[in-house]
Formats: sequence, C-alpha cells, structure tokens
Amino acid sequence: MLIPVIMAGGTGSRLWPLSRALFPKQFLNLDNKASMLQNTVSRLKLLDHCAPILICNEEHRFLAAEQLNEINALGKTILEPEGKNTAPAVALAALTAMEEYPEEDPILLVLAADHIIQNENVFCDVIAKAIPLAEAGKLVTFGIVPTEAHTGYGYIKSGAAVEKGKEAYNVEEFVEKPDKTTAEQYLSSNKYLWNSGMFLFRASRYIEELEKFNPAISSACQRALMNKKSDLDFIRIDAAEFSKCPEDSIDYAVMEKTQDAVVVPLDAGWSDIGSWSALWDVSEKDKEGNSVQGDSILHNTQNCYIHSKDKLITTIGLNNIVIVDTKDALLVANKDDVQDVKTIVQTIKDRGLPHTKLHREVYRPWGVYDSIDKGDRYQVKRITVKPGAKLSVQMHHHRAEHWIVVSGTAKITNGDKEFLLTENQSTYIPIGVIHALENPGKVPLELIEVQSGSYLGEDDIIRFEDRYGRISD
Repeated sequence: MLIPVIMAGGTGSRLWPLSRALFPKQFLNLDNKASMLQNTVSRLKLLDHCAPILICNEEHRFLAAEQLNEINALGKTILEPEGKNTAPAVALAALTAMEEYPEEDPILLVLAADHIIQNENVFCDVIAKAIPLAEAGKLVTFGIVPTEAHTGYGYIKSGAAVEKGKEAYNVEEFVEKPDKTTAEQYLSSNKYLWNSGMFLFRASRYIEELEKFNPAISSACQRALMNKKSDLDFIRIDAAEFSKCPEDSIDYAVMEKTQDAVVVPLDAGWSDIGSWSALWDVSEKDKEGNSVQGDSILHNTQNCYIHSKDKLITTIGLNNIVIVDTKDALLVANKDDVQDVKTIVQTIKDRGLPHTKLHREVYRPWGVYDSIDKGDRYQVKRITVKPGAKLSVQMHHHRAEHWIVVSGTAKITNGDKEFLLTENQSTYIPIGVIHALENPGKVPLELIEVQSGSYLGEDDIIRFEDRYGRISD
C-alpha cells in the first residue's frame, strides 16, 4: 500500500509577486494547465496508490482541498498549527497512516508540493523500482543526477551499491550547500547527487528511527494527535502539544543518523523552482529564448521571462530580464539577480504593506473576490460565488453594503427577509443587519459589492453560521 504524503506548507517568497503568504507557489498555475500541487499528485498516475495525505496550514486548507477535489484526489489533510519543519510533519502523516491502516503498515512517498518533474514516466518508474527497498525496511531518498555545479542545493554522497546491478546506494553522507569550487569537485567525482527532499519508507520504520534518534519529536506528535479533531476532511491536531515539538528536518532528525538510509538516483527533469530564473530554465521558449505567459508583443527581446494575466506586455531591446505583472504589483529584474527578490519582499513587510500576504484577488471556499477600488470610507469588490456555495450568515458593526447582481441568481438574507435577485437587481444592507448570500443556481453568481462606513477591514465580521467552519473570513 503506497500513500503519497504531500508537504504544502511553504510560502515561496522568491516567486513574488505571484507567490504570496496566503497564495504561495504550490497553489499557483505556472503553465496555464494546473497548479503545482495538482501536478504533484497527477504525475503519480502510473503508480498504484491510495488517496494522498496533505500537510498544510490553516490558512491554506480550503485552497488545497478545492484543488485536490478538482482532480478527484481529495484525501486526509493534516493542518499544522505552526511550521516545525519536515520531520514533525512527516511524523504526523506516518502516525495518521498507521492509525488509518493498522494492518497494512503502508509505505509513504513523501513529496514537496512545489517541484517540477518534466519526465513523469521516468519518475514513476524510479519510484516503482525503489518500493522493494522500502518494503525491506530501508529509508529511501531520491538524489537528483546533477546537471551543473549548483551551489543552491544540498548534496548526497553515494556509497556502495545496496545490491549488485541495481541503481541504489548506501548513503555515505549528506552535505550542505557548497561553494562553487566544492560543487565543481562534487560534479566531477560522479559520487554526489542533489538532495531532492523526496523520500520513500514504511510508516512504522520512520517512526522507529525517529523514536531512536529524536524521541521528543515522536512523542510530541503522538500527543498532538491524541486530541485531534476531524472537520470535513481536515485533521486539526492539538496546538498546545504541537507547540512543544522540536523543530527539525528529516535529514537532520533521521536520515543523517540511521544506518538504513539509501539513495536512488533520479534523472527526470527535476527542479524545485526556487527562483524566476529556475522557472525560465524549465519553461517552453520561443526561438529568441523568451518564455511568455499572457499577451505580449516583443521586439528585439531575448532570453526573458514574461508573465502577465491581465495586461498586454510590450518590450523593446531587452535581454535576460524577468517581468512579472499582477493586479497590484509589478516586478522587473535582471535574471541573474532574482535571488534578491527576497530582499524586496522583506522591504515590503518592513513598510507594513499588504503586497506579500495576499493578492488583490482573494480566494475563499465559496468563491473569490477582487477589490477593484478603495477609498477612506468606501470599497468596491467584484464577487464570484460558486454554484451551490454560501457565504456565512454575518453582520458588520462599522459598514453597510450594497449588492448589485451582474449575472446569475442570488439568494439573499437581509434581516428577517429572504428573497431572490437576478441580473441588474440589487439590495442594500444597513450597518448591524444580519445578512447572507447564496448561489442556488448551476452557474457562477457574479455581483458587485459596494461597502461604505468608518471601518472596512475583513475582521469586522460577526459570524452566526458558516458551513465551512471558518474562524475568520
């Protein structure tokens, strides 16, 4: 029994302005086809596996659930109250899998949600060939066959072959990100592989080794799961107990200490997409070396990465440039300097601006809203409500709202009245009046909301009923 464990808790700040704290890179659609999370699950189609266990935080839970539901891959989702690195995250998944299948002792395939694999057939073939190693009690990691002397990755030194004639080796050592000279030595030796952060092992073997080398993590995770609460497909663990858990990675907590670590080489067009230049490397390009997403007109432009969802981008005389345009921010950078995006992100945070946390478009379990205009005492939003979805029954202390239906049908609760509105009809909701909005139809509901009042923050919501169990909207 194979269970994919998808770790989806990162923030991906180096892909700002597309990646934000409330919409990080693993949920982004970077190829106009599917999100990175969806691709991570979908590429396993050639393997016989159960529904995945997803690990993410509270703020991303509905976004993750919706994306997995779109590809019919919705499984258990463990919500981490706070990030504690990969060792505790995988421990939570292993203990959950052992409880779910007590007689099976399932094999866990641990994957990050934000990797790109270009050759999915090779990837699945390597995983399948490594399964017998995990069945035999080995803790398998996958080492990427290096294509250059990269200084941004950790490395794994491979030792003797586990079995003659098979592409699997005992791990001799894990090494940190090297300098350029050391990386070149690693590359020429043919003994070093990039550390991918992907693993394969039985759930029980991981817990056994974790208890041996870092029992504080194992016991803290067990205590956190003892008082877990289930909500839809979400598992909420005990936050107080989990807060006591030490923070550590799988590498440090287990893989560098165990005698059963095995590395299997993987050469399948892997990238962790840690920067815009890395995304350019693996993207399709025109004859001038440009990777373009969205409408553009390029003149005398080479080797650029250009991304725009809403605007026409035009360029003249550019080379080696990254241009990423969103509704509320624009990034222009030399491709050789994109690692400094994190400096820009920190400056934005220091200035107290919202541009690193959320987009102008904000996704909710019921749909999405776009803040299209805002002033001191007013805000205008375009709201889209999915068929059958409903916003919470709520009221506001500081703002009134005016709803105008653009398309679809809205079921309105306004005080003690309940009624339907269709295209070009509207309703006014005074301050302090309990109200709700629902889409009873089979097509998306589009409406314009005009807010007015002394305070327009999203925390001015008193919720009386919510089908999604949210604490805040």
